[in-house]
This record gives sequence, structure tokens and C-alpha cells, in this order.
Amino acid sequence: QVQLVESGGGLVQAGGSLRLSCVSSGRTFSSYAMGWFRQAPGKEREFVAAISRSGGSTHYADSVKGRFTISRDNAKNTVYLQTSSLKPEDTAVYYCNQDVNTITLATPRRLSSYNYWGQGTQVTVSS
Repeated sequence: QVQLVESGGGLVQAGGSLRLSCVSSGRTFSSYAMGWFRQAPGKEREFVAAISRSGGSTHYADSVKGRFTISRDNAKNTVYLQTSSLKPEDTAVYYCNQDVNTITLATPRRLSSYNYWGQGTQVTVSS
């Protein structure tokens, strides 16, 4: 069973930056596209960013485009989300997950479509 562990969240001032990390225990990490999602209290979990298996292509939600950058290091089984120019509306618990390609990750799906979700990492942006 794949385990996903997110980290790097914290409390930051508006305009600040954080780098989030997600480490996968999967032995076939490089075979999957990876994505980041977030969920604010009382709201649905939403797609944030995705990266292809090789790291050659990326896709972002309009709300974070130009501010967030997704990357991966397959040697470390890790996907990153570099955030910048953070806004209070970015406050949420951030999760990562994997799928066959970036298009699938960016397409709204029920949470049970994914076999496993980690605990997430909390990002809080103050104004």
C-alpha cells in the first residue's frame, strides 16, 4: 500500500512563501503523474497543480497560476509545491496524490477514486 506524507506547511504572512513536500513510499513513484490538492474548512477538496511522470509538463489551477510551482525529484520519491505571493484564500490543508496523467489529476473526481490520502499539511496565511 502506498503511503503519502505531506510536510512543509505553516503559518505565514500574506505575500510570503512556503515549500511543501510530499514523500511517497511507492516503489513505482516515477510511473505516475503527481498532483497537489487543497481543502479549506467547509469546502470541497480542489485541484491545485499536477506534474507528469518525467516532470516535463505541468498543469495549474487558475487560482494559483503564476504563484505556485510544482516539481518532483524521482530519486527521492518526492513531489514539491513551491508557493509564493501567498494570499489568505490559500489557507487550506494541502494534500498530494498520484494518477496515470496530469489530465486525470486535474479533472474533478470523487475522493474515493484515489486509493489513499495522506494526512495533509496545513497552510495558514494571515493578513
